[in-house]
Formats: sequence, structure tokens, C-alpha cells
Amino acid sequence: MANSKRTLFLKRRLRVRNKLRKVNAGRARLSVHRSNKNISVQLIDDVRGVTLASASTLEKDLGVVGKNNVDAASKVGTAIAERAKKAGVEEAYFDRGGFLFHGKVKALADAAREGGLKI
Repeated sequence: MANSKRTLFLKRRLRVRNKLRKVNAGRARLSVHRSNKNISVQLIDDVRGVTLASASTLEKDLGVVGKNNVDAASKVGTAIAERAKKAGVEEAYFDRGGFLFHGKVKALADAAREGGLKI
């Protein structure tokens, strides 16, 4: 019996997250979620179990409400870099989840790097 797309996605997400967790212990995690209509990102401290900062295309002040394209992803990446600096985080590891590092996810990571966040 063939695996469904959702099952393969969940396996890929756990595989990526577990490998990254082993290598980057003690650093904050920059977790990305991409849906058909929006893209969101959170900066998470796994040791304390708290979200330090977040950004999403659902926020009106970014000016990209309900859009899910490369430009919107770069604006979200820039916003998370600013908010990470305010939270006192300079380094994080990029958790792409089960999403491929291409297109919107790559644009978000590049914008966060340009904003001064070390990924």
C-alpha cells in the first residue's frame, strides 16, 4: 500500500527536525509553516518551550495579508529578523519542516539572513 502525501510529509518533517536538533543543541529554532494561502514563521526556544518571536502574512502591518508568494515570504523573513534582534537572538537554526528549501521557503531564509539573523 502506497503512503499518502501527508504521511510522507510528516515523516520528512520529523526526519529534518530530529537531525537539526542533534546538531544545534542550545540554539533557537526558526520554524516555517507554509499553507496554500499564507506563510508564517516562529522563533522558538525549545529548552524553555516558548516562542520568542513570530511573523506571518496574516499581520496587517506587513501589507501582504492573505498572500503567499516569494515577495510576501521575503517581507516575513525581514520582519522575523527584526523581531529576533529585539528579542536578543542573533543565531538560530532553520527548521524548514517537511517543506523543500526552494521558492518561498528559500526567499524567507535569505531575507532573514540579509536582516542580520545568522541561520
